Amino acid sequence: MTAKREGEDIIEGVLQCPSPRCQREFPILDGIPLLVPDVRGYLASQLQQLTLRDDLSPVIEGFLGEGSGPGSPLDVARAHLSSYAFDHYGEWDPAVGAGDPREAPVSSVSQTLALGLALAESSGAPLGEGPLLDIGCAAGRATFDLARLGNDLVVGVDLGFHFLRLASRVLRRGVVRYPRRQGGVLYDWREFPVPTPAAGQVDFWACDAVHLPFRAGTIGGAVALNLLDCVYAPLDLLRSVTRVLRPGATLVLATPYDWTPAATTIEAWIGGHSPRSPTGGASKAVLRALLTPGAHPASVAGLEWMADQDRVPWTVRLHDRSSVVYQLHLVVAARRETPNGG
Repeated sequence: MTAKREGEDIIEGVLQCPSPRCQREFPILDGIPLLVPDVRGYLASQLQQLTLRDDLSPVIEGFLGEGSGPGSPLDVARAHLSSYAFDHYGEWDPAVGAGDPREAPVSSVSQTLALGLALAESSGAPLGEGPLLDIGCAAGRATFDLARLGNDLVVGVDLGFHFLRLASRVLRRGVVRYPRRQGGVLYDWREFPVPTPAAGQVDFWACDAVHLPFRAGTIGGAVALNLLDCVYAPLDLLRSVTRVLRPGATLVLATPYDWTPAATTIEAWIGGHSPRSPTGGASKAVLRALLTPGAHPASVAGLEWMADQDRVPWTVRLHDRSSVVYQLHLVVAARRETPNGG
């Protein structure tokens, strides 16, 4: 069922599972299909982002920011959009670096993706033919970069609706608009065109990475940049990706192991605790064991470590006078056939 279109794009509508035993419905909002296991729960958890407006004047939007205050859901959403959109698209902002080219941003997500693809190529595990997944796509830059590699479909998936809405509008209109944080609760709205030469091969979906809604063995390659330490079940994320990858397909993964109980219970962390363990609690060693057949009781069947590069810098802009630099661990893994053919 389609309720609203913009040209060929469905902006609002409902997808219905064709199976007579299912018949579940999944809404499409702002051009984004919500393909999550618990639609009602997702809508409730994302209500602030779903109803977040971007058509207000800067003056009125400023009043809302002041009234809600620092740390409010509105302030958190704006801060996240500021950091991610700046990194993903800031290099095309005509107002950034105009006075001094040294101030022009370099996209950390784009650089990390390029390093990951080169590492995969050199290790004999290049990304195969699509479709491809950008898991935890946020504002969508890596999704567009992947689409430039060939003629395959690339789907960016995330749970953050505010990110997906921004990415979807870039996809449909070739323009990014976001609140850039100056400091405190002060933001200025930035709006400018960005190149999307392969937009016809891109789409953005709301999906739970731990429960990817794709048939087993249908995905030709995947990237997951800065995601592993942001999900509630990191080990199940690795298993979910393994299930949907075709044999021989490649996963490019990058993480700073920035574990926090706000995102992941400590019991589910991959390392980062228990110095009494054989690995001393080191996340890097635990992840390698998980991706090495037989090296860990919970090794991920079918996903095998191929190569890695450590301490890849990733800069996150917080506001005009502050940035934080993470040191990522970049890993390439390949989907192999398990003994039972899984």
